[in-house]
Amino acid sequence: MENYFGLKEHGTSVSTEIMAGITTFFAMSYILFVNPAILGAAGMPTQAVFLATIIATAISTLVMGLFANVPYALAPGMGLNAFFTYTVVFGLGFSWQEALAMVLLCGVFNILITVTKIRKSIIKSIPLSLQHAIGGGIGVFVAYLGFKNANIINFSASAGNIVSINGVSPAEATAKTFENGVFSVGANGGVVPEISTFTDPAVLLAIIGLFITTILVIKKVRGAILIGIIATTLIGVPMGVVDLSMINFADNNLATAFGELGVTFLAAFGGMASLFSDPSRLPLVLMTIFAFSLSDTFDTIGTFIGTGRRTGIFSAEDEAALENSSGFSSKMDKALFADAIGTFIGALFGTSNTTTYVESAAGIAEGGRTGLTAVSTAAAFILSALILPIVGIVPAAATAPALIIVGVMMVSSFLDVDWSDFNDALPAFFAAFFMALCFSISYGIAAAFIFYCLVKVATGKTKEIHPILWGATFLFILNFIILAVL
Repeated sequence: MENYFGLKEHGTSVSTEIMAGITTFFAMSYILFVNPAILGAAGMPTQAVFLATIIATAISTLVMGLFANVPYALAPGMGLNAFFTYTVVFGLGFSWQEALAMVLLCGVFNILITVTKIRKSIIKSIPLSLQHAIGGGIGVFVAYLGFKNANIINFSASAGNIVSINGVSPAEATAKTFENGVFSVGANGGVVPEISTFTDPAVLLAIIGLFITTILVIKKVRGAILIGIIATTLIGVPMGVVDLSMINFADNNLATAFGELGVTFLAAFGGMASLFSDPSRLPLVLMTIFAFSLSDTFDTIGTFIGTGRRTGIFSAEDEAALENSSGFSSKMDKALFADAIGTFIGALFGTSNTTTYVESAAGIAEGGRTGLTAVSTAAAFILSALILPIVGIVPAAATAPALIIVGVMMVSSFLDVDWSDFNDALPAFFAAFFMALCFSISYGIAAAFIFYCLVKVATGKTKEIHPILWGATFLFILNFIILAVL
């Protein structure tokens, strides 16, 4: 194990890597509960989605750890699952089987652009200043994710500002719109963010957890983030936030879940037949696959750039190998391939796009530097099928402080941005701004690309813009047009 993962070479140890892997697991374990709820609204059997989530996460994360030897975990992506349900199924009228077929094709496309080096060529085309901006922007995004999960930030909107409910405008809503409950409410710019009143015990627990984790990190206690999650969970018991009565192994019926998995396993191939049966829908199908792929690709690239450079996971030698290597000889090559097959595997079993999780930064901050971290996370997800009742009692209030602290650590990438130069500052600012407020890494990258090109055009330095960057910017703009049309 020591030699396979090169632990000494990376300045880490077995215990540190396992601790980091468990930390990553807790930071992203919410997907076990959220993904079935979102895809279940599209008509998919929820227990099947639960198992598909575990299987896709475990397999793709194991490939990331064993093949690429990097500490990243993968799982069905948030945002992409919402796009699957509320836009593709509810908005465009495709069946969930057809939507799975499109995710499967997206996975095949991602594999092709990875094998043909298109994906890593995109990474090489991103200027150093933008890479630092993306890294800092992801720090803001991760911290914002923590504040949101802890409900420290609340949002309010009057009835006049609500533009959609479950993907349907209020004026067009019917009883069918609400037959599965309310899963999505869209509002316009009239939404007002505000700080919580701190009367909710869960919010108070998150604040306590933030204090505890902050002190542990300042004191440089080993395993500070994982200790903070566990301590906060335990404190939540007497506060009434953590309900130990929810631990009920009797209701954890895996046999039923595996029975439902038969409904979603390979259902994408059944959806494929009907997906292309109507030629008039072909342009819409292709545009939807494109929208899936663009978001998936740049979420992953942003995560790798944002967390890999400053921590040394992708060294200067790795970056040089990325530029000059062929096949899968560099870490980045292997990591991109591991990510690419994740979506394909997930679609086979019955879930939306699988992507590299930015929450991996929590494990990296805990000291994870090799694939053993990813293997540990994958093992934790496999075990979660058996110990789900225990995993389920860890509240968001306990994991949110970890994300906030990790976000603070990652914002240090902004130190390498020349804020005194408006030409550098503008794309960097919009990278962070759009990542957080649009709740999307890919949209933050899109904003950074667009304003970077605008700055270069305005200053007469268009020759400094890499052709691939021009192409990616055009595709982002096209994506926004497509979303407007859809």
